[in-house]
Amino acid sequence: MEQTKNLGIYIHIPFCIRKCAYCDFLSFASEENTRKGYIQSLIAEIRQWEDVERWHITSIFIGGGTPSVLKKEETAGILEAVYNKFQVDDDAEITTEANPGTLTKDKLYAYREQGINRLSLGLQSVHDQELKLLGRIHTYEDFLKGFHMAREAGFSNINVDLMSALPGQTVDSWRESLTKILRLKAEHVSAYSLIIEEGTLFYEKYAEDARLRDLGEDCRILPTEEDERSMYYETRRLTGEYGLEQYEISNYAKPGYECRHNQAYWLRQDYLGFGLGASSLIDNVRFCNTADLKLYSRGIFKKEEREVLSVQEQMEETMFLGLRMKDGVSMEAFEKVFHTPFSAVYGKTVLDLKNEGLVQTEDERLFLTEKGFDLSNYTLAQFLQ
Repeated sequence: MEQTKNLGIYIHIPFCIRKCAYCDFLSFASEENTRKGYIQSLIAEIRQWEDVERWHITSIFIGGGTPSVLKKEETAGILEAVYNKFQVDDDAEITTEANPGTLTKDKLYAYREQGINRLSLGLQSVHDQELKLLGRIHTYEDFLKGFHMAREAGFSNINVDLMSALPGQTVDSWRESLTKILRLKAEHVSAYSLIIEEGTLFYEKYAEDARLRDLGEDCRILPTEEDERSMYYETRRLTGEYGLEQYEISNYAKPGYECRHNQAYWLRQDYLGFGLGASSLIDNVRFCNTADLKLYSRGIFKKEEREVLSVQEQMEETMFLGLRMKDGVSMEAFEKVFHTPFSAVYGKTVLDLKNEGLVQTEDERLFLTEKGFDLSNYTLAQFLQ
């Protein structure tokens, strides 16, 4: 009998109470009937998947949008469809994202009963004026209430999302946000730097400021490039002081609490996406669902186009994604997968980056130096051929 392979499942819930000013994700406000119809289609998509015997599920991640806008019975129905269709490991990591303004004690206890064992709370800031600027629906007090309710419900693996380089934010205000969260002893912190994305309200307001910063010129509202870097240094310093280890460019965790789902993504393991616009990678073939809600609601889930990744594209992704992690890339594993000497593909690139102090090697592994992490966008781009 053929041995089953690891598979991660991502489930997309595109609904929010209100669209945040910085968000370019596939998400939108909706009415109850829209959500109800969507969930019926989502469950139908899960049930129709045929290629199940060869997989066992190591992680399930419910993301959005704001998955916690759903009723507890709706979340239960989605997970039941997954459990009935797939072989889910007893120790699988099962995560749901949640907005502090949408959590209740009843919902959190229901999550635990449904098998959800990891909670990812989208806080972004402890300062209410910054939350209002971002368009968040909650206050810091709402977050604290939700966090403590989650602990009472039995969640012992909680991630908190924080965002730096916000308009008007200072190094001191960022330090205060981070310190308050670390004092709560969250097991995991995701600390992302704001990116001004096209198509968002923030782009209309701050695109010119972002352009000036990228050119090294003075900004009017956004933090300077120097301040943004100082925020990053403070994040590494403070998380370390509180016992969290940086295991990826923007992610910090207590030992053993690294996000299994995200690690599988960075390691290019197979994953399967369900829901509107969800993407999948199976056997080096990438495909995604339609982003058209009307089509999806009619049961037309998949796009016809499937991208078969070339060997070069697979190599590039291995490097670009793998080097995001603190442990870097195994050159030995690279050679086993691609049947070619690592040095023949990236020898000159690595030598050049070593001379710039951006990468180093140890025990047949290649990883970024501290300087490489600081200049990660530039460093990772060098592996794109």
